[in-house]
Amino acid sequence: MSTPKQATANEILNTAEALRWQIGGNFHQHLMEAIYTDAAQIADRAVTRPDAPPRFDLDRAIDRLVTSRLWGFPLMVLLFTVVFWLTIEGANYPSQFLAWILLDNVHPFLKEMAMTVGLPWWLDGLLIDGMYLATAWVVSVMLPPMAIFFPLFTLLEDFGYLPRVAFNLDNIFKKSGAHGKQALSMMMGFGCNAAGVIATRVIDSPRERLIAIITNNFALCNGRWPTQILIATLFIGALVPAYLGGLISALAVVGIALLGVFLTFAVSWALSRTWLRGEASTFSLELPPFRPPRIWQTIYTSIIDRTVFVLWRAIVFALPAGAAIWLIANVTISGTSIAEYMINFLNPMGFLIGLNGVILVAYIVAIPANEIVIPTVLMLTVLTTGVSDIGAGAGVMFEAGNNQTAALFHAGGWTLLTAVNLMLFSLIHNPCSTTIYTIFKETGSKKWATVSALLPLAMGFTVTFVVAQVWRLVAGLG
Repeated sequence: MSTPKQATANEILNTAEALRWQIGGNFHQHLMEAIYTDAAQIADRAVTRPDAPPRFDLDRAIDRLVTSRLWGFPLMVLLFTVVFWLTIEGANYPSQFLAWILLDNVHPFLKEMAMTVGLPWWLDGLLIDGMYLATAWVVSVMLPPMAIFFPLFTLLEDFGYLPRVAFNLDNIFKKSGAHGKQALSMMMGFGCNAAGVIATRVIDSPRERLIAIITNNFALCNGRWPTQILIATLFIGALVPAYLGGLISALAVVGIALLGVFLTFAVSWALSRTWLRGEASTFSLELPPFRPPRIWQTIYTSIIDRTVFVLWRAIVFALPAGAAIWLIANVTISGTSIAEYMINFLNPMGFLIGLNGVILVAYIVAIPANEIVIPTVLMLTVLTTGVSDIGAGAGVMFEAGNNQTAALFHAGGWTLLTAVNLMLFSLIHNPCSTTIYTIFKETGSKKWATVSALLPLAMGFTVTFVVAQVWRLVAGLG
């Protein structure tokens, strides 16, 4: 009587015997021919023969260019500038279309429905002017850039370029005490910091992965692009003739993004020599061959796995944020709204760092989603200045045209210093709640989630304070 193990062994042997006859008697010969053919191809690429004419290898020609000491970094900056430009320019029309649907059509329809059913004014305002408009703004502003950036980023990954980015940045990250693969998570952070934090899973060392998680905030995420672009257009681009305005504004935004990369290196260097000391790990980075990207599969995967996932998290946090914005703007104490009390309380601190109370309150209530910073600033500026002829009332979030927005900012006392420090603070300040929550889930530690939130916030206050004092000192001397 055979045992179960003997029966299993007999089944394996019988299956092997059957397969042997199915593959035929020439299998061994074909296998050896394939091995020798591959070996000959490898030898042709690796061995140089003096009497043979040089062979052109496209992969090696591209690698010599994109990984060279001279051209590697300029080409990398140029390529990602093109990706960002395509993201920004390509997202304009879809964003406008979504805003037209969600803000210009659905919102008035919901208001009419609320009036028809006799919804109380406070419930109407809380649900429609607060929660709905916050969510609609996040969707209209966040969805198009992510739907463009993530597929482009994934196409570069499929093509085989991102490992070359890691190769180029590996030496700099190593000198800063971080891991070369942090370049990949940093690039993902330019789309969304929460996705960048998740991308740090490719780093095996817990210490170096933690450095990558903490510093990912300095990658200018897509939620902060609207703030950077709008402020650069209204204030930086306005300093030069109109035909140069677009170029100067774009360069200002690219400069802010590069400053974020520099801060990533600087903070990684500081962390690796203080809280997170340790031996730098090594890794073997295999440069895969360049290959044609699978376009449709890439688009489908990036939208389902990345865009929808991150957008859903943003919506979950935008709903309560919209309610908070509406409440502080409409709940009054002794005839003054809570928002006005908060603005007046924070104005002195805002002056010290070259900002104002409106901006600080906006960043407090917009912690759940960076996308709602600008509409919150506009709403609160309307509330404090009394300017109400641009299509919005107190406590209602809206999107104004550039000329109207510039006039409103100037009415609120904004200067070039306010604009510059807002761009700096937008880059450096604490991560959004989606990213903080993701950090907590990835690290399983409240301590590191708190450090990831408070460290950049402290840096943001410090940098803007120094810039404001130097700016005023120079202006006073002039």
